[in-house]
Amino acid sequence: MTHDANTDAQAQAQVHTHAADARYARQRIVREFGVVGQERLAASRVLIVGAGGLGSPSALYLAAAGVGTIGLVDHDVVDASNLHRQLLYDTRDVGREKLTAATERLRALNPLVTIVPHTARLTRANADTLVGAYDIVIDGTDNFPARYAINDACLARGIPFVYGSVARFEGQVSVFCAPDGPCYRCLFPEPPAPGTVPSCAEDGVLGVLPGVIGMMQSIEVIKWCTQLGTPLVGRLLLYDALMQRTEEVTLPKRPACPRCGGDRRPGAARNDTRNATHGEEHGMSEDIDPQSLSESLKGGATPVLLDVREQWEYDIAHLPNAKLVPLKTLQGAVGGLDPSQQYVMYCHHGGRSAMAAEWLRAQGFAKVSNLVGGIDQWSVQVDPQVRRY
Repeated sequence: MTHDANTDAQAQAQVHTHAADARYARQRIVREFGVVGQERLAASRVLIVGAGGLGSPSALYLAAAGVGTIGLVDHDVVDASNLHRQLLYDTRDVGREKLTAATERLRALNPLVTIVPHTARLTRANADTLVGAYDIVIDGTDNFPARYAINDACLARGIPFVYGSVARFEGQVSVFCAPDGPCYRCLFPEPPAPGTVPSCAEDGVLGVLPGVIGMMQSIEVIKWCTQLGTPLVGRLLLYDALMQRTEEVTLPKRPACPRCGGDRRPGAARNDTRNATHGEEHGMSEDIDPQSLSESLKGGATPVLLDVREQWEYDIAHLPNAKLVPLKTLQGAVGGLDPSQQYVMYCHHGGRSAMAAEWLRAQGFAKVSNLVGGIDQWSVQVDPQVRRY
């Protein structure tokens, strides 16, 4: 490097330092936080899985606070129904890829922060790789398969994750997979049966609620990265928006937990996490995109298409020869399904069908795939004659 280049680099570093000093001034003067806290944030790498209702406030506040690197995992596009709670986006973003819009917004909010988009759906197959590049993870997902994949990958890597969940008027926050703390499977050892826990798409959510819970998750990340306060390890915070009340439940590590009970040496659960991809062992992918499914069908493949939406949705639009089995009825209908058959599950956007596919695999169905993006993406990528709603 020449003398002039050295001079330029030093000048740029000085400009960066002055910009950071001005931007974080009110935060740095907090006595317990100070310069050391800001430096620890700048050195931290945080992965946010899901750039939706929980991921939006988390990403905005962590970027504003000065977290050095923020990774975002999502594969969806912005829908008009997102806008009442996902404040990373505005009306102009409808139809755009979420990560494109989110990255632009966050970089505009704070150009001193590095934003790393990962355009993908987090699954058991890629969770270990994604999680391994970061110091802590925020769970902003809305489905159980992704949540269990995050848990198992974080446990294998020795990385904590901040759990958040919302429905209707209530939310939950905790920190799992921290040293000597419980994991998510200590609370819920196995995914619930399909239809027993309604999703936000089915039961709705008050728009401001994800903002509250997402900000609580951000606070836990900042505390962890700066080594301040007491994290929500072994504690589940319950929030009731209608009563404006919080309660706390103690969550001890469960000795009989199928993942973290007993041996908690680093990497002890890693083999289980990697080998849990039942579908891949049989030449099936856990996920299949609309174009790949279309090509497979044209090539003579004959999977059973299971539509797990409601009857009214099926009446609007459905894939040819699809069998309707609403998610809430799947548990009762499983006896009539052939475990040796190949299945492709789909719903509106892919969330409900991901839960259904995960549950079927747990029942011994090895050849099960989930249609990424659901029938909505089928309409966009394959057949525009299929009505969108």
